[in-house]
Amino acid sequence: MMADKRKLIEQIDAILPQTQCGQCGFPGCLPYATAIAEGHADINQCPPGDVEGIQNLADLLGVAFKPLNTAHGIPKAKSVAFINEEQCIGCTFCIQVCPVDAIIGAAKQIHTVITEECTGCERCVTPCPVDCINMIPIAPYPENQAREMKLKAADRARTRHQFRLQRLDCEKQKQAEKFVQKSLAAKGSQPVTGNVHLKKAAVQAALERALAIRAETIDQK
Repeated sequence: MMADKRKLIEQIDAILPQTQCGQCGFPGCLPYATAIAEGHADINQCPPGDVEGIQNLADLLGVAFKPLNTAHGIPKAKSVAFINEEQCIGCTFCIQVCPVDAIIGAAKQIHTVITEECTGCERCVTPCPVDCINMIPIAPYPENQAREMKLKAADRARTRHQFRLQRLDCEKQKQAEKFVQKSLAAKGSQPVTGNVHLKKAAVQAALERALAIRAETIDQK
């Protein structure tokens, strides 16, 4: 049963456009696909997928077609983000929210969009504090190649999104390990290795900090 469910999720995800825009109400295409497979979301919540996507989902699931639920947005012409480099202040807010790592730059340095990798999700527009990001319409795919190019773009976006999630998980783990090692070093303890030990050490360190703060509060009273 689990294998069948996993296969269904993959089939649904393969239909979705992989813009990772979140307009459907979920953080990405795969979570939305999972929600559809589990019966927690409808097939008409993806504006980028539009009518074609809804019909493909209906056909796959054997359900009736439904018009797009415009509460989630409306379809827009294909576009990519463009950063006005003269106005960019290097805050990195756009880099932090790009779901496919299509923006390059560093703190206090000018940022640039990798146009070929941008999915047009628009997630980078709102966080920009100086409004230096605009969505620029681009030419649609040639009609005779549209389906093939859409699939290739979706596959590439899916791969980049998965890589980003893995990268963020690794960074989070490294930060946790540094925190634990720093806490242990402050107490003069030996370094700890292994995820299980690190988690236990992190919990213990947090408890000790809480108890110390509580003791200080009582003493002050």
